[in-house]
Amino acid sequence: MPIPKAELHLHIEGTLEPELAFALAERNGVELPYADTEALREAYRFEDLQSFLNLYYELMAVLRTERDFEDLADAYLARAAAQGVRHAEIFFDPQAHLARGLSMGTVVEGLGRALDRAEADHGVSTRLILCFLRDESAESALATLDAARPYLDRITGVGLDSAEVGHPPAKFREVYEVAAALGLRRVAHAGEEGPPEYITEALDVLGVERVDHGLRCMESAELVERLVRERVPLTLCPLSNVRLRAVDVLADHPLAAMLDAGLVCTVNSDDPAYFGGYVGDNFDAVRSALGLSEGRLRELARNSFLASFLDDDEARRARYLSEVEAYEF
Repeated sequence: MPIPKAELHLHIEGTLEPELAFALAERNGVELPYADTEALREAYRFEDLQSFLNLYYELMAVLRTERDFEDLADAYLARAAAQGVRHAEIFFDPQAHLARGLSMGTVVEGLGRALDRAEADHGVSTRLILCFLRDESAESALATLDAARPYLDRITGVGLDSAEVGHPPAKFREVYEVAAALGLRRVAHAGEEGPPEYITEALDVLGVERVDHGLRCMESAELVERLVRERVPLTLCPLSNVRLRAVDVLADHPLAAMLDAGLVCTVNSDDPAYFGGYVGDNFDAVRSALGLSEGRLRELARNSFLASFLDDDEARRARYLSEVEAYEF
């Protein structure tokens, strides 16, 4: 069994495997522009973040009903559990679904049915994080948060994802202020393709508690010093970084240097159906490519639980941490 871990950077729409995409397309009468699953897998050869996003949004067309979202989440949880995930904080992109005519309830209730069973079925505790699309308007983000108000008992926090360059965090200051007033936790993608300044802005303007990606912090010694001092977790996604060409090859990934600098790093899968691996696959890949010691792998697993939003269940967090310490490689 792989080392116990939490996954903190996972887009549920990005877990849509080709086989499930075709099954849902058949169920819902959606015609996909690919001959079969192999042809669809070939389309996963991306040039950059935008080329990935184009396919990502195209395939969302197969998600139509609560049952579809339930099946999507359940399939992810089964795969994650097999790779050692004990706790998952799952992103979803409601604007992409609302724009297709779906309701917030269809998405949240469908995901929620799978999450409600996650512990019994898979041994995985869960949280749900609503992400705003940063290439949409701030007004759209506010409207989306308003639409989510009836479902806030199911939603732990808010995040910010999609195309980063040209969409600085400050654009979403108001919606993050509203989210904070509602008691929601706050995270944001920053420093993946965008500059280190976006990380600083996410901290100072949005008040984020975790930075998703954040690998470009290494370009600023001052920012690294701050992140270490304030113990701000970074949710890194190594295989994603390679597939989207944020780094050329995994051996060049800054993860080891980031750990050496004292940064609170975690390893996650991002959009695993598209990027070549789930979180356990990411752990295996960085262990091999970067020569990470067992101590470093244990540190990454420990960090994942410490960085999680389990503040309301410290007994559970302590139990997970004890599992990490007891794990034998």
